[in-house]
Amino acid sequence: MTARSQVTLEYPDVAVGAVLAGSARRFRDRIVVHYQGRELSYADLYARACAFAQALRATGIGRGDAVAINLPNCPQYAIAYYGTLLAGATFTPANPLLPPEDLAAQLADSGARAAVTWAPVAPALLGVRDRTSVELVLVTDRDQGVDPAHRPPLPDGTLDFEDFHAAAATDPFDPGVVPAADLAHLAYTGGTTGRSKAVQLTHRNVVANVLQYACGGAGAVSRVDDEGGLWIEQTSPPEEHPTRLGTGVSICLAPWFHAMGTIGGLNVPILSGTTMVLHERFEPAAYLADVERFRATTLSGAPPLYAALLRHPDLATRDLTSVRGLSSGAAPLPVELIGGLRARLGDDVVIAEGYGLTEVTMGATIGPSARSAVRKPGTVGPPVPDTEIAILGPDGDELPDGTEGEVCIRGPQVMRGYRNRPDETAATLAGGWLHTGDVGVLDDDGYLRIVDRQKDMLIYKGYNVYPRELEELLHAQPGVTGAAVVGRPQADVGELPVAFVVAPGLDDGGAQELVERVNAQVTPYKRLREIVLVDEIPVSAAGKVLKRALRERLVAG
Repeated sequence: MTARSQVTLEYPDVAVGAVLAGSARRFRDRIVVHYQGRELSYADLYARACAFAQALRATGIGRGDAVAINLPNCPQYAIAYYGTLLAGATFTPANPLLPPEDLAAQLADSGARAAVTWAPVAPALLGVRDRTSVELVLVTDRDQGVDPAHRPPLPDGTLDFEDFHAAAATDPFDPGVVPAADLAHLAYTGGTTGRSKAVQLTHRNVVANVLQYACGGAGAVSRVDDEGGLWIEQTSPPEEHPTRLGTGVSICLAPWFHAMGTIGGLNVPILSGTTMVLHERFEPAAYLADVERFRATTLSGAPPLYAALLRHPDLATRDLTSVRGLSSGAAPLPVELIGGLRARLGDDVVIAEGYGLTEVTMGATIGPSARSAVRKPGTVGPPVPDTEIAILGPDGDELPDGTEGEVCIRGPQVMRGYRNRPDETAATLAGGWLHTGDVGVLDDDGYLRIVDRQKDMLIYKGYNVYPRELEELLHAQPGVTGAAVVGRPQADVGELPVAFVVAPGLDDGGAQELVERVNAQVTPYKRLREIVLVDEIPVSAAGKVLKRALRERLVAG
């Protein structure tokens, strides 16, 4: 079966820098970033990004060059990101928590000529610099994010981030970007199942995906202003989309070095005129306090975030009446969590679950955002505008309605391919579809349900066992606040399903009862063979469960 979006958008032929340029003119004095007391307006952010672009150009870095940003979320990240793109260069994100070997491999693979790094992790980057093409290293830190006049100690061979562009002109310039051909992002896959691959995304890919989510989330259409800036205009009435453009507030936690953060947590909010309150790390009490303090209209994150909020006592006491919408991505949102969120936030709050991967810039589906739209808990919604989702079998043929198969995607947000990996590019883009490696099913209305990742699927005595089904059943049990299922290899049967479970206060006897309750609801070949009680489920910075780490733990004994 194939689901095709019924919505078509106009995708102006502009570079990603037009997102900020248009919003800076439109929302000029509105606060775009709040960071530990420092506030930056839209006009200020654009001016500093233009100065950063001018400074890059003065050093000979521009179109065709890659700039690595090795920072957590902070004002400097937004300045460097848009400045890189306004210079015509390519942004390549680097998680500041990457081990040195992984950082070296990524920087070398990307060919980055410049890197912006965080003072505490600068020694790691400098230690591998000789194995990369990095010529320019800019250093900043948290204190400089709060006060640009602060100057952190500089290691040898580096420059201060603020000094680098402090005196540069703030005039924009045309770097000659060709949106359909030039790379905006060289983004690395999450690496939860193996070595990360570099995903090549053009300016057109990025602009398309930003518009797909910004227009869909606000009930809007796109246009270009008189100076080439990108705008969206709301056509949906307030009763359907009560958060109007230029009025939204979000607590920004999704890391900007991840696809969900770069698109959904940075570009979409900026195009929509949103104020972003930056949190460097997730602390439930601080998160809920700022939702109340700043009157946040939108919550976003991965399922572990919502599970933690539902467990926290402050959820019952904070004033959350400003919240009108909630989105979830990076991993399936258990139905049990959806029910708990609805019970606390109310039925008027729109809960939209989306689905995507780095290879589609960020996303391919999202639950409808209009208040009157049909919602289907347990699904990740229909395709976003101008996108097709097909369920294909092993031979590449479309499968009948309601049949589980591989989720495949076509749309303007699909990557050009992997950098320097022609064979993997050809396999992933075979037949004109992006083959995701995820198992899903489409219903009659074109809503997608993700069954599991093919790489996560277990084979027990020749039968397919999908961990997500067992994880949903575990999450529905009283006292369970986290669960992940992986396979323990066993030669005579293939893999035995093993559950890692977070359930405070549960003893071994209670754990065995938990297994029996779950196993009573599944066919014999799907039954859990073992349970491991843990304090927490390991997740990546983007909220994805690190199943590789759990498998390694089983092997290590």
